[in-house]
Amino acid sequence: MFNKKMKKLIFSILFLCVPVLVFAQGNSYRNKVRPTQNVILMIPDGTSLSVISAARWYKIHNNLGRNLNIDPFISGTVQHFNSNSPIPCSAPAASAFMTGVAPQAHQLSIYPPADPENDIFPVNPDRAYQPLATILEAAKIDLGMSVGIVVTCHFVHATPAAAAAHHYSRNNYALIAQQMAYQNLDLLFGGGTRHLSERMRTHLERNNTTIIEDDIEAFRRFESGKLWALWHPVAMPYELDRNPVITPSLEEMTVRAIELLSQNENGFFLLVEGSMVDWLAHANDAGGMIAEFLAFDRAVGAALEFAKADGNTTVIIASDHGNSGFSIGREGMNFDEASLSNLFEPVSRFRRTATGMNSIIRNTAPENLKSVMYEYTGIEISYPELMQIVTARGFEGGGNFPTDTSRTLLSTLTDIMNSRTLFGFTTTGHTGEEVILAAFHPQGDIPMGMHFAPEINHYLVDVLGLPRPLDELTQEIFAKHTEVFAGINHRIMQDSDGNFVLEVRNRRNTLRVPAHSSVAYLNGTPFDLGSVAIHFDRTGLFYLPRNLAERLR
Repeated sequence: MFNKKMKKLIFSILFLCVPVLVFAQGNSYRNKVRPTQNVILMIPDGTSLSVISAARWYKIHNNLGRNLNIDPFISGTVQHFNSNSPIPCSAPAASAFMTGVAPQAHQLSIYPPADPENDIFPVNPDRAYQPLATILEAAKIDLGMSVGIVVTCHFVHATPAAAAAHHYSRNNYALIAQQMAYQNLDLLFGGGTRHLSERMRTHLERNNTTIIEDDIEAFRRFESGKLWALWHPVAMPYELDRNPVITPSLEEMTVRAIELLSQNENGFFLLVEGSMVDWLAHANDAGGMIAEFLAFDRAVGAALEFAKADGNTTVIIASDHGNSGFSIGREGMNFDEASLSNLFEPVSRFRRTATGMNSIIRNTAPENLKSVMYEYTGIEISYPELMQIVTARGFEGGGNFPTDTSRTLLSTLTDIMNSRTLFGFTTTGHTGEEVILAAFHPQGDIPMGMHFAPEINHYLVDVLGLPRPLDELTQEIFAKHTEVFAGINHRIMQDSDGNFVLEVRNRRNTLRVPAHSSVAYLNGTPFDLGSVAIHFDRTGLFYLPRNLAERLR
C-alpha cells in the first residue's frame, strides 16, 4: 500500500506531464488561434450539465423548440479546482479564467499560498498573495479596449470581483467594491446599490461615469459613455420572480452592453454571468434553476447573434463548477416509466421560486393558502402540508398556531414543491464534476475537448491578441513597494478614515498612494496610476506600478 508521500509524488509527476502548466500565468493556448476584435466570456455560475439537460427537456415539453442557443457550439468540458482541492469555490474558479491561476477557496485573482500536503499543482511559496493581472485589466491597459461586466448578482460577488479586484477574501465587499470602482470600467450592470459608497460615487462621477439606480427607462435611453446601472440593494430577483417593468433581463442587459461597448474602435471585452443558477442550486430549487439557465441561454443567443453578424467577435461560454448534485430522476421512482410529462409538467407549472413563494405566503391568511399555492405552483396542498406552512418559522399570516422552530417557511415550501417533481439533489453545496464548454469564433478557432480551467485563460490571452503574457503585466502593475522604492524613504500609514496609504518622500517631493485606488497624489496633486494599487495586511505590502519611483525624480 502506498503511503501519503508516495501518492503525492506520483500525483505531482502525472500532473507535471500536462502540456500547459496551469500556474504558468498567461501561457499561450496554441499558436493557431486568430485574434478577434471583441471577446465575450459568458459564465453560467454553478451550472451542472444536468441543469442544461433539464432546461432543454423543459423547452421541448412546453413546445418552445428542441434546442438551446448554446447547443450547436458545445465543444468540450472544463475541469475546475481550487489550488489545494478538487471541488472549487466560485472565486478561484473565476480567477482561473481571469488570470490563468486557480488560488485557494475564497481568494480573488491572487497567487495562492502554498499548501504542500494538498496542492494539486506546484505552487511557489515566494509568490503567496501576489495580485495577478486579469484578462479584463490586460484588455484595457495593453489594448485600449472597452471593458464591461454584466451580472444578476450583486456586483461585488465572486465572479465579477475576480475580473476586476484582488483579495484573499471574497467576502470583503467594501474593499472589492472600491477596487472595482477605481478600475474605471466602461460599464457595470447588475445588482448591489447598497455597495456604492460616497467615495465610489465621487470617483465615478469625476471619471465621467453615469450612475443609474433602479431606473429601467433611463437605462434604456442611455446612448454613450461610461455607465454603472444597478438594480436592488443586493442581488437582482430570480428570473421567475422578476418584474420586467422594474428590472431588466440578463438578455436585455447583454444587448445594451454590446451596443455601448462596440462603439470603441479598439474592440471590447465583456464578462456576462448568469449568476443565479448557482444560488438556486444551493437552495435545491429545480424550477428556479431551469428558468435561470433559460434566461442565461437567451443572453447567449443575443451574444451569438451579434458575433455572427459582426464577424470579428469570439464568444466563450463556460460554467465555473457544478452544484447540488441535481439529477433528472431520483430515488424511489421507476425510471423506465417516467414520461416527459411526468418529469416536466409539475415544474412547468411553477410561476415563482420557493424564495418568491416565501415572500407571498408568509403574509397570506391561512384560509387563502390553498388557492394561493395553486395559483403560483399548480400544487394542491394537503391538510398536513397546510399545517406545516402555518406552523413554520417565518409564517406571519395570522392564526393561533404553535411555531415549529426546527423548520423555516422557506425550507417547508421548498420541500413541498420538490415533492411534486421527480428531480433529485445530493447536496446544497458545490460538486466537483466537469462542466460545460462552448465557443464561437468567426474562423472556427475554438477550444475543443477537456480543459483545465486555467487553459481557458490561455485561450483568452491568444484570442484577444494580447501582446505579452499576463505575468509580464503582473510584474509591471503589481510590484512590491519595497522593491519599487528600495533605498527611498517610505512608510505605510492610515488616514483619518482608517484607509492605508503609502507615503514616499525625497528631498523635493512627497508621493501618497491610497490603497485600493487608481488615483495617487504627488505633492497634493492627483494623477492616475493606470491600475489599482493593492494593499494586503497579511503581507504588509503595497502592490503597485513598477515605474512609480520615476515620479519622484
